[in-house]
Amino acid sequence: MNANESSTGEPAAKILLVEDDEGLGGLLLEEIEDLGHDARRVATAEDALDVISDWLPDVVVSDLRLPGADGLALLAETRRRLPGRSPDFLVITGFGSVRKAVETLKAGAEDFLTKPVDLEHFQLSLRRILEKRAMREQIGRFRAASASGASFHGILGRSTAMVSMFQQIRLLAKADGPVLVTGESGTGKELVARAIHRESKAADKPFIAVNCAGIPESLMESEFFGHAAGAFTGAGKARRGIFAEASGGSLFLDEISEMPPALQAKLLRVLQDGLVRPVGSNREEQVDVRIIAATNRDVESEIREGAFREDLFYRLETFSLRVPPLRDREGDIPLLTAAFVSEFAAAANKAIRGVRADAFARMESHHYPGNVRELRNAIERAVAFCQGREILPEHLPPRVVRGKSAGSRHDLPGGLAAGGIDGDSLPTLEEVERRYIRHVVDKVGGNKRLAASILGIARRTLYRRLE
Repeated sequence: MNANESSTGEPAAKILLVEDDEGLGGLLLEEIEDLGHDARRVATAEDALDVISDWLPDVVVSDLRLPGADGLALLAETRRRLPGRSPDFLVITGFGSVRKAVETLKAGAEDFLTKPVDLEHFQLSLRRILEKRAMREQIGRFRAASASGASFHGILGRSTAMVSMFQQIRLLAKADGPVLVTGESGTGKELVARAIHRESKAADKPFIAVNCAGIPESLMESEFFGHAAGAFTGAGKARRGIFAEASGGSLFLDEISEMPPALQAKLLRVLQDGLVRPVGSNREEQVDVRIIAATNRDVESEIREGAFREDLFYRLETFSLRVPPLRDREGDIPLLTAAFVSEFAAAANKAIRGVRADAFARMESHHYPGNVRELRNAIERAVAFCQGREILPEHLPPRVVRGKSAGSRHDLPGGLAAGGIDGDSLPTLEEVERRYIRHVVDKVGGNKRLAASILGIARRTLYRRLE
């Protein structure tokens, strides 16, 4: 066991025990130390305040009845002295003081236990408190990271893939040509288009987003280029088109592969000379608009099938940008999770602090074919179902709880995907097992208790196999 790790596989914590009963105090102190935590014990609230100020423990386990000031007074004074940095409190009380213990919970304690103390319940309560604290600290770090550069025009990410994309956006924004944004569904292509616009010299000019799949083909030309009065039945007066409305700024054409070939030819004309002709008009209008197009399809396949013009593709491809899928954004799921939990919990007026460790492990192991949109929807559902202060596995969509979709190359760790094995390097069963165990341990951040649970083996067995 690592010196900085408890016997549960979690980081060792600093725990202060405030108990004047020698027998119970000695028993609980030994239990805390056996769990691998750094423990100290004092007998009074007054002594506890001195230790708390100097040592800054993570958790205070305190009897409610103490010589002098009681546990409730200790909690109140600690919170007064250390606002925002106060340790979590686990209160122990006699059966007759349960009402007082509830009062302590309302004052800010995390949990309480009644005497005689059941050691299994004590371990469970302590572990839950530490997990909650770890999640709060994690969310705090993510929010700090967001405020210090992990957010780029509303796009959250600090992975290597996203940092590289942010730099590409900055460079592309300085150019004047059209941009083709590619990426799977749900990766946030419109957010990327907006970021390109905001980084450009036209940031204070219009940004208009259009979903090409959402406009009937019969209305597309009129919507894009406008029409003259009397151009067709119902056209009582002239109307400016989207290109003219966006002139001076940026026009985002989402799902551009859904645009019919005839309109693609007219779009190419706009890209080449900046001229549009309203339907039913003999006059052309000059527009100055930057086209940012996006698609989740394989455009080259669309070209081979005759669904997309090759000349338009090459005109758009001058400046192309691929938005990475969530599975390629190593380390971004915790950041996104924290942001979405905070957003939806605030909207629902719920005091949800975060995601419990076992639920978060399931979330990280999921493949997310729907990318960031799927993760966001999963958190929205979880917040709606959550009635407590933590999101649990049962609050998540079943597909997320089940983990990665079967058959994916990303399902297998350490080069064991079907495409990563050749006849000369087939690993032994023992090697596959060793790699998979290490993969699971890495995925849950070294939490061996969770890893053992996921693997379906005892924690002692896991330690033995790791050795």
